[in-house]
Amino acid sequence: MNVLAALDDERIDYAIYEETGRGEFEALVSFPLPDAGVEPVLEKLYAAGIKEQSYTIVLPTETVVSERIDSLKDRYQGHRIARDELIAHTEDLAPAASTFFIFLIVSTLIATTGLLLDSAATIIGAMVIAPLMGPAISASVGAVLADSDITSRGVTLQITGLLTAVLTAAGLGILLKETALLPPVDIRTIPQVLERTSPNFLSLFLALGSGVAGAVSIIRGSGSALVGVAIAVALIPPAATAGLGLAWGNPGVVLTAGVLVLVNLLAINLSALILLWVAGYRPEKAEQTIQARHDVRVRIGTIVLSLLLLSAVLGAVTWASFEVGTVETSANIEAEAMFDSSQFGDLQFESTTVDYDIDDVLLGNPAEVTVVVSHGPNTQLPPDVAQRLDDRLTNETGEEVAVDVEFVRGQSST
Repeated sequence: MNVLAALDDERIDYAIYEETGRGEFEALVSFPLPDAGVEPVLEKLYAAGIKEQSYTIVLPTETVVSERIDSLKDRYQGHRIARDELIAHTEDLAPAASTFFIFLIVSTLIATTGLLLDSAATIIGAMVIAPLMGPAISASVGAVLADSDITSRGVTLQITGLLTAVLTAAGLGILLKETALLPPVDIRTIPQVLERTSPNFLSLFLALGSGVAGAVSIIRGSGSALVGVAIAVALIPPAATAGLGLAWGNPGVVLTAGVLVLVNLLAINLSALILLWVAGYRPEKAEQTIQARHDVRVRIGTIVLSLLLLSAVLGAVTWASFEVGTVETSANIEAEAMFDSSQFGDLQFESTTVDYDIDDVLLGNPAEVTVVVSHGPNTQLPPDVAQRLDDRLTNETGEEVAVDVEFVRGQSST
């Protein structure tokens, strides 16, 4: 009767069905509620004792045709699901460990293949089966609800999952590298790999957006499959790239891709944690709220501090990327302009190649510029072409430059 009294106090319509099973319960009570009303009504029913003495099942409804439901919608306004529904969705998103690692390894193998094939479509396809959304969101859910079991499981699956992804990609890379299945290749020249070894601040927005989308999808109880793809895209490809860096023995690839993985991981957890807390989720027991607030603040502070430290690396890479682009552009424009102005007589400019990457900028290595020049059979070659080009490019770019000029004898039809 306490249950019915609680429902009457809330002016909720209900139907009672006589229990016809083993006689363990008196009756089944069914009543409609808008999403925002589930949590406050459940708290009143828990106070009436149903949590210890009965089962509570929350079922989605396709349609409620009744004018009386409008009053409930006016009373319970909002869009988020109840705390217990949040926990249930979180548990569904984080599968059993065996299932999690099987899907993770398979998705990593496909993503690694996509990186080596320079196939964006293959990489995106691999992300569909990557099971990283559950652990990423569940860690934040456990934090705001002061549930250490959910938190530790989410954090553990994220860390072990990404380490597994790195080792899986490294293993596949070593296997392909040591066999005839893959021709000799410098992985740094593959565009899809290069994209993950040149992280900048834009990567941070991808991860923050993925975390927000993941949190919103679970808070609103909406579909999360595509959101899971976005989260996986932010984590699996750079983790696989770090694994390839290990396989090829390239510490620069491991470092830059590893930083990208860490930044994305922290940003996803930060945005999800903040959004869940702002949405109003708190522990069931009031005395745990103070501890949860403290833990959330500490967790946010730790993540922000870590992001700031890693942002220094992102800032350096962003600056280095800008320097690389500036040198490449200036080398092409200035070299061609010098030959067009007839500074070198009848010599004809053909092409410019710049060997200069992020590692060179950070280590202070000079940009290696190769200029190809054509000339006729009787053309007198100036002795200082390379030095004059060097002086011009060094002055324009402000960077140290080493210039090689290759002379090619050619003829042109009249």
